[in-house]
Amino acid sequence: MTDEHTLSFILNQLGEDRDSYRGAVTPPIFETSNFAFATVAAMRAAGQDELANAFYTRGNNPTVEILRRKLAALEGTEDALVFGSGAGAIAAGVLAAVRAGDHVLCVQKPYAWTRVLVRDWLPRFGVSVSFVDGGDLAAIEAALTERTRMIVLESPNSLTMELQDLAAIAALARTRGVRTLCDNSYASPLLQRPADLGIDLVMHSATKYLNGHSDVVAGVLCGSRALIQEVFRGPFMTFGAIPGPFEAWLMLRGLRTLGVRMERVVRTTARIVEFLERHPKIARVYYPGSSGDPQRDLARTQMRSGSGMLSIEVRAEDVAGIERFCDSLKLFLMAVSWGGHESLVWPLAVVIRDGRAESNRTGLPWNLVRLSIGLEQPEELIADLEQALVQV
Repeated sequence: MTDEHTLSFILNQLGEDRDSYRGAVTPPIFETSNFAFATVAAMRAAGQDELANAFYTRGNNPTVEILRRKLAALEGTEDALVFGSGAGAIAAGVLAAVRAGDHVLCVQKPYAWTRVLVRDWLPRFGVSVSFVDGGDLAAIEAALTERTRMIVLESPNSLTMELQDLAAIAALARTRGVRTLCDNSYASPLLQRPADLGIDLVMHSATKYLNGHSDVVAGVLCGSRALIQEVFRGPFMTFGAIPGPFEAWLMLRGLRTLGVRMERVVRTTARIVEFLERHPKIARVYYPGSSGDPQRDLARTQMRSGSGMLSIEVRAEDVAGIERFCDSLKLFLMAVSWGGHESLVWPLAVVIRDGRAESNRTGLPWNLVRLSIGLEQPEELIADLEQALVQV
């Protein structure tokens, strides 16, 4: 994991050439689509490696390049690419690895748009897909075929917080020549570094903790220089799912406080988990490393701690009871994303009517409610949850 001195250097100095920017403390925004050259030779040389040179902003931009360097350093990888969304990042990572006739293995409960990509789109182009319990290494090994090219992981996932043994899966994949990709949005690089465990590509919805201010939609893909070059020359440049320089600048601003934000969120969430685990109207708390987590030992092995997101099963008679609980919350905003400075609530009841029928179909508890803890005072958040649970 990144120590405090290294973290401070990455967030505040790495990639920033203040002498070139007239001493500006904050990196400037290079809000330009194009870059000019004095000679044909200079333009030719820059165009031969658009990832390394400012040639056209779809490929590279100085503001985005600063961000790339910081994100790669945070994840402990050689390079990184920044995308217009997390969905764009994971799609590019998968598409760069497969072609017709190949096979992709994916965990059972990934992010919804990862599921759509793998389940609905890959088969259209002749790529077969298998979903498997990511917590069962033997099941993963049994599901591998001679045509498997990628294993898509998400540890923890963003609903029931299920982990995968990243080191064991990465080791298995290497023996078969299979590429691994892990969504690390939940933990951030400060709480888990999949590349250190052998994972090939690490993806983030940078909208979440990396930006941390609920004002940017972005994604990131981190990996070796060779893999990043492969993604860059293929789906990245072809599909153009890039961030603008202003969005990259906002993310640089957000990264400045990543360390203090995560420290505060983790501390507050620990208190809220403790409160909820004791509450009689809570049937179960889903949180990595908590006392009730069946994967507690694994969480403590590969993660520094859980982050600010958890899910709960509320003891309600029906979906209406879940709605009363969520509607009664005053500090928790009802919104679908997470990782910003404000606390959020998102119930599975948003997408279901007949809760028990939906549970039978998806395997998710109909009374599941996801909470994202922000930067408010823990006492105020606990009081808000307590008054809302009275309504169940």
